[in-house]
Amino acid sequence: MSSSRDIGLLVNYTHSYIVSKALFTACELGIFDALSQCEVPMSAAAVAERLGTNADGTERLMSACVGMKLLEVEIQNDQVTYKNTELSQVYLTKNSPKSLHPTIDFISKDMYPMANHLTDAVREGKCQYEKVIGMSSKEFFNCLFRSEERMLGFINYLHSFWNIYGKEDVISAFDLTPFHTICDLGGCSGTLARELSSKYPESHIFVYDLPAVVEVVKKYADNNHVHFEQGNFFEDPLPDADLYVLAHIIHDWPEDKCLHLLKKVFTTCKPGGGVLIVEAVLNEDRSGPLVSQMQNLSMLLQTEGKERTSSEFESLLKAAGFENIKFNIKGNLSEAILALK
Repeated sequence: MSSSRDIGLLVNYTHSYIVSKALFTACELGIFDALSQCEVPMSAAAVAERLGTNADGTERLMSACVGMKLLEVEIQNDQVTYKNTELSQVYLTKNSPKSLHPTIDFISKDMYPMANHLTDAVREGKCQYEKVIGMSSKEFFNCLFRSEERMLGFINYLHSFWNIYGKEDVISAFDLTPFHTICDLGGCSGTLARELSSKYPESHIFVYDLPAVVEVVKKYADNNHVHFEQGNFFEDPLPDADLYVLAHIIHDWPEDKCLHLLKKVFTTCKPGGGVLIVEAVLNEDRSGPLVSQMQNLSMLLQTEGKERTSSEFESLLKAAGFENIKFNIKGNLSEAILALK
């Protein structure tokens, strides 16, 4: 018979939807920003007045955030007051250098609505964008970039994503000193390229991305010290480089497109050159990690791609021509795989 702990696990899973939504709502309304801007703890009523929200609803949400370890509560002069925890102050306020606000905003507005169609995705085995926004499931990036606002949301999402998802592990996973020219294919805002430039100042590191993306990045983002080149890595010739970086790119596409792109990289590489792939990696028996398993479901909902095991990556890279393949696995969403020609 199942223990109460096992039943508790099921209860937690059943109610996890409202946990995510509480986080999304607190960020969207500006709960953490309001508390950050005040020098002393605030009551829920004071926060509600500042934000123009209902006092009772605000108190319930802030109380839930206490349970989620995102707020601290104390009683002052018989009044319940709240303040940010260190976690929310660092990662959930908009002005923090390590803010995850853009990531949470993108997940809330673009990815969370897709999750309601997971049953359909499993039945049909395909992306659900068509049901959610009325665009073809085969036009993944057209869906993401359907307006400048959503494109900027995606760019900011990737920028803040790197604040927690292993950029230090990625740039230090292998010694990249031998590669004098490094091209980050689909590098978007250039966040990873900037980190690589700091680690390898003697190397020339640049981003190659779609013209529309480069235009928006140059218009809005801080792209100092990063050079951008424009093109479509499926359709156009790749720029010359010693090492190509594909960070969270391979999981977006079906096997034939991945193989086409990797063969293109292999053909363009000189001997000794290669590709650095950054992706989630599933255990060989697919028993975990949980974060990668959830990401795999997310890929089903949004793309024609998937997450892979180490052996699947090795087979794909060997089919493209690469032989010297190394893995640096840390158990997070940004594992590093280096394959040389």
